Amino acid sequence: MPNDLNQTQVSVVASQPLDQLKRGGAKIKRKKTRDYHELHPVVNTIFSVLLGIFTIMCVFPFIYVIIISLTSEESIVRNGFQIIPAEWSTDAYRYLWNVKDQLLGSYGVTILITVVGTVISVLMISFYAYAISRPQFKYRRFFTFLAFFTMLFSGGLVPTYIVVTQFLGLKNTIWALILPLVMNAFYIIIMRTFFMKSVSESILESARIDGASEWRIFFQIVFPLSLPGIATIALFSTLGYWNDWFTALLYIDDPKLVPLQALLMKIEANLEFMKQNVDVGLMQQSLFDTLPQDSAKMAMVVIATLPIAVSYPFFQKYFISGLTIGGVKE
Repeated sequence: MPNDLNQTQVSVVASQPLDQLKRGGAKIKRKKTRDYHELHPVVNTIFSVLLGIFTIMCVFPFIYVIIISLTSEESIVRNGFQIIPAEWSTDAYRYLWNVKDQLLGSYGVTILITVVGTVISVLMISFYAYAISRPQFKYRRFFTFLAFFTMLFSGGLVPTYIVVTQFLGLKNTIWALILPLVMNAFYIIIMRTFFMKSVSESILESARIDGASEWRIFFQIVFPLSLPGIATIALFSTLGYWNDWFTALLYIDDPKLVPLQALLMKIEANLEFMKQNVDVGLMQQSLFDTLPQDSAKMAMVVIATLPIAVSYPFFQKYFISGLTIGGVKE
């Protein structure tokens, strides 16, 4: 009987609300546990300040370039580069606006080769890397060595020029700006390692048992699971195509096919040529004094960098890991 009464009292106390227990004098002791992932407020503040300073150090050079591009040439000559210039001016952008037709055409060429080249490059590199990452591929060692060998040795500039211009006949074509940069051995090794570490073989075996072809396995299973690695390779390829000017210098003579970076290099070369030959005559001296030399160079940097800097954050959401979690059922 006493045991039954004790059990009845415990059940009654347990059924009472918490506030009633507190009013009745019952005290519930809560055990405080320490969260090891939580930073101390002081440490958190210090890290936030350090990250803020590092962010400013990264962003400030580009902001400084924009400020210089909006500074008058007289102020630069008189006072040098200043964070807050004595005189603002848009002469540099007006100078570049005089060649707006060629500039817009070069923008179009650069955007075209960047988009098309990135798509082709990502597909080719992914195909190659996926093939050599699978253990059932018989010749994976040979093709891995073939890709690695090109990282150490290359044919050289002259043989490459002969192949592109004479054997392939790509001179003064848009493909001369795309095909030479399609394959990259370093990117192949990166994607091969990513496929080996992140794509589970059990997922692929399950798909093969269900009757899926290799093309369907790649595009519906491997490709979605590999978005972080593919986005990284796509970003590298995009930057490579956007900043490339040497390929156009070799293979392009048609002004309609000159990309943006090559055009800006020609404009800068013209400014340097006029600067070195300024003492030819009085008329050229007066003409040279009106040209925005340093500010025009900074304006060209802004024009060439701003589009890719604006599009870069869109790649950030793919730089995550753990997409394969839950892909294999336990």
